Amino acid sequence: MMDTIKIGLIQASHNVEGSEPVEVHKAAAIEKHIKLVREAKEKGANIICMQEIFYGPYFCSEQNPKWYSAAEQIPEGPTTKRFIELAKELHVVIVLPIYERVGVATYYNTAAVIDADGTYLGKYRKQHIPHVGAGEEGYGFWEKFYFKPGNLGYPVFKTAYGTIGVYICYDRHFPEGARVLGLKGAEIVFNPSATVAGTSEYLWKLEQPAHAVANGYYVGAINRVGFEAPWNMGEFYGQSYLVDPRGRFVATGSRDRDEVIIGEVDRRLIQEVRDAWQFYRDRRPETYEEMTSLLP
Repeated sequence: MMDTIKIGLIQASHNVEGSEPVEVHKAAAIEKHIKLVREAKEKGANIICMQEIFYGPYFCSEQNPKWYSAAEQIPEGPTTKRFIELAKELHVVIVLPIYERVGVATYYNTAAVIDADGTYLGKYRKQHIPHVGAGEEGYGFWEKFYFKPGNLGYPVFKTAYGTIGVYICYDRHFPEGARVLGLKGAEIVFNPSATVAGTSEYLWKLEQPAHAVANGYYVGAINRVGFEAPWNMGEFYGQSYLVDPRGRFVATGSRDRDEVIIGEVDRRLIQEVRDAWQFYRDRRPETYEEMTSLLP
């Protein structure tokens, strides 16, 4: 396996007005992102990750049953199938964050992982689901209206280019799952997000470098850009980045434009840091039992 891996992080705006049919949103976003995936490949990316629910707006700004029709089965749905073919054609690993439907009406915020030969490796379902207002107009992060909490644990995926994990948006505020991913052998953890400027923006470049340092892995953090009508709940401020196991920023994107951010992972650094900072050796899991029993 290669010592050096190139990572492509895709941040993009979504400019289709929210009142348009769901199919219009999906078609426009999918075509845009296929072009961006191809650009990432041209720039040498081996593993590519897109933003949270990449194929439309951040519709959780409102509570509207219209958006349930955006959900698809994984891997049987048309979007996963299309990107399976693209991954195979370009020989890249793709982390594909989409809205998942299971059965008749069960929904998850999910990321599918596709290997470089087009093999579907599995999926991660977002575990921590926010539900909070963000403005006087009633817009917010109304995710419990759309998603059940994940029920697949914290899987890692052995790809052609390295072992990866996924942690979606709001998950980043919780260190427990980030630690599990490291204990399971993740070398790179991707956090596809949709987050706006405001009280938590300063955490964007604080929490995830801390996860990288605490667990001795790289973190790829992806955030969309721009304002999305008609909600205009805030600015999606981009600044996607790759951070290394020492907490150093390897590559950082702009605040306000569509962009493919390319960063390089040195797999030798992961082992070097884990050997130097023996956090896994020195942890005391037998003393942590009460953490799961304490109520807020």
